[in-house]
Amino acid sequence: MNVIKNLWICFASMIVLGASLHAEEKRPNFLFILADDQSPFDLKIYDPKSPLDTPNIDRLAAQGMVFDGAHHMGSWSGAVCTPSRHMIMSGRTVWHLPKQKEHCPADLADFTMAAVFNRAGYDTMRTCKKGNSYEDANKKFTVRHDATRRGGTDETGSAWHATEVLNYLNEREKTSDADPFLIYFGFSHPHDTRDGKPELLRKYGATNHTDKNSLPRLSPERPAPELQTNYLPAHPFHHGHPGLRDEERVNGVWKNRDEATIRNELGREYACSENIDIQIGQVLQKLEAMGELDNTYIIYTADHGIAIGRHGLQGKQNLYEHTWRVPYIVKGPTVKAGVRVKGNIYLLDTLRTLLDLAEIDVPECTEGISFKSVLEGEQEQVREVLYGAYCGGTKPGMRCVKKGDWKLIKYDVLDGTVRQTQLFNLAENPDELLREHHDSAVAALTKNKPNANQINLANDPRYAGKLAELEALLLAEQRRLDDPYRLWNQPDDFADSREVSKSKN
Repeated sequence: MNVIKNLWICFASMIVLGASLHAEEKRPNFLFILADDQSPFDLKIYDPKSPLDTPNIDRLAAQGMVFDGAHHMGSWSGAVCTPSRHMIMSGRTVWHLPKQKEHCPADLADFTMAAVFNRAGYDTMRTCKKGNSYEDANKKFTVRHDATRRGGTDETGSAWHATEVLNYLNEREKTSDADPFLIYFGFSHPHDTRDGKPELLRKYGATNHTDKNSLPRLSPERPAPELQTNYLPAHPFHHGHPGLRDEERVNGVWKNRDEATIRNELGREYACSENIDIQIGQVLQKLEAMGELDNTYIIYTADHGIAIGRHGLQGKQNLYEHTWRVPYIVKGPTVKAGVRVKGNIYLLDTLRTLLDLAEIDVPECTEGISFKSVLEGEQEQVREVLYGAYCGGTKPGMRCVKKGDWKLIKYDVLDGTVRQTQLFNLAENPDELLREHHDSAVAALTKNKPNANQINLANDPRYAGKLAELEALLLAEQRRLDDPYRLWNQPDDFADSREVSKSKN
């Protein structure tokens, strides 16, 4: 009798052990959530004074990890989202994308996000806006429902994208699909035109203003959001991109940078962003009901930031922190919860990190750095120096570099008629305030009293050594990353090659 009992105990133990091993072998799922045009400082987790309510994103942050040093690398196009989304999909740097054929493999699309996960046995699904993206990579998703939805109803706005994800999850549940999944959950908002839902517009004191010949009226009953600390009525010099759509032709904004216009547009931005949060909540609730939430890595980010009045700018064609940085939150099975890290990551690091978490071999053409070690609490950041570029307008454009608390931005635009250098200590001047922010009229509007050192320090002789250090770092990064341009005070690395080209002709 004891022999039979022992056999049953042994058999039961084997079943439990087998189930345990099966559970350990279950591969993680991935839900990659991407907002279109969202500054990190729109969110309370980055700016506690922000009036924007995003309880689901806040919960992700509390249960996961918040990155304070996440950036997109830059753009060679006024449509900044185009290179940004190429970098997300391919894990390659800004000057090594298909636009630069000499620095990019012809078959790159075969090694982008969906293609690699497909080969590893994952089911891949995508919903996002149409256009200004990497179409050859997007086509690799096995299920795809793309459409641009920037309206103020469920059918025309963000709920449409959430419905596509929910439909996909319902179908998996119906068919008992047990394959691991990668879902690319992209929104069309809060990118303009920011036609928010009526009840959310009312909450943030905003209207979908359409009359180009008048300014929006601010309601005293439901005040629109206050101006940001670094608001300006105009940038102190030209941004170098004449006729820029995001600066001059946004419906409801146009060239206006007055208080009423900017506060109204902030209200529209927040209305659209809260609606995104609501849709995320529905998808998370569905994953929890399916029993998949605890085995899913969730990444929340944006393709780049946005100005909306900060520094007198409206769009995303600049390298200030509000636009160069992005929100980045990760929650998942092995992620240290409830912590903030610097990280110093680029969006292009996402692909290598997801592959690392999924234990999938990384293609040789992937250039990003995995920050899995940061997610698991082994290190604080993956790089010391960060580089940014914008040259979608006149060339060579803008460049920036950041190391520690110090940041350099340089402008060389409009055929050399605008050549400016900015140096900021971000620990002391996190909003990158300029001399113009000290003007009494501006300070009254923003309700801010900047201190004496919260200015551009580039011309201060006390910081000449720091300026020289960052100038050298910038040039080194330009060379390392194959930046094809040089600024007015940099050596011309390309002179010899141009002379050789002339002699051949």
